[in-house]
Amino acid sequence: MDKNSNFSESSSDVICGRNPVIEALKSGALLDTIYIDGNGGSLNVIRRLAKEKGVVVKDAQDKKLSQLSGGASHQGVVAVGACGEYVTIDEILAVSEKKGTKPFIIICDEIEDPHNLGAIIRTAETSGADGVIIPKRRSASLNATVFKTSAGAASYVPVARVSNLAAAIDELKEKGVWIYGTDASGSDYSETDFTGSCGLVIGSEGFGISKLIQKKCDFMIKLPMLGRINSLNASVAAGIFMYEVLRQRRAEGR
Repeated sequence: MDKNSNFSESSSDVICGRNPVIEALKSGALLDTIYIDGNGGSLNVIRRLAKEKGVVVKDAQDKKLSQLSGGASHQGVVAVGACGEYVTIDEILAVSEKKGTKPFIIICDEIEDPHNLGAIIRTAETSGADGVIIPKRRSASLNATVFKTSAGAASYVPVARVSNLAAAIDELKEKGVWIYGTDASGSDYSETDFTGSCGLVIGSEGFGISKLIQKKCDFMIKLPMLGRINSLNASVAAGIFMYEVLRQRRAEGR
């Protein structure tokens, strides 16, 4: 598998069987997630190699593996390819340093729908965000669906995948980035100053920002809701917030 190739929605995104998955791990192929049914023998070898390579492993039943493999023989393991390589938080911060601008980072708190994550990455690219941070668990990741929904933006927007989102936010705050959470309890977004170093937290589709992450935020902001529906799709809301950041920064010439 070419490490630099873009993934599309095809069977080439999936690797089935114990030996093929082991060889993919050894070769450094871009893998997003490995699904395993069981333990012992070569399955334990796969778990060990995946841990060494930083690839997420999820336990799954045979029905899930058969669905992923399209009915092909999977021997208890299926690996799903990634559409891009993950970066570090420092690499995202280096983007704004190189541009000579204040950091502008999108933080996704358990965005599990790959279509939403893809749409957020697409808007992040068009609004000039430096990168996106996602958690390793309970989150969509850089798979083929995300790549397709992002309209290719996933090739250009650096994405960091972190084990502990709260710790990642602490790291950003230590480096001078203000964290803005999005929640109905916050202040009107249009009255908030985004011209400084900005980390924008977008909550999950069903539950919003977790309580732990809320406590880490420096500010809470909201969109005005005038209709009977009191919430927006996560990617739609994210887009409105991102373009407000862009609007203010263009007005300030930053």
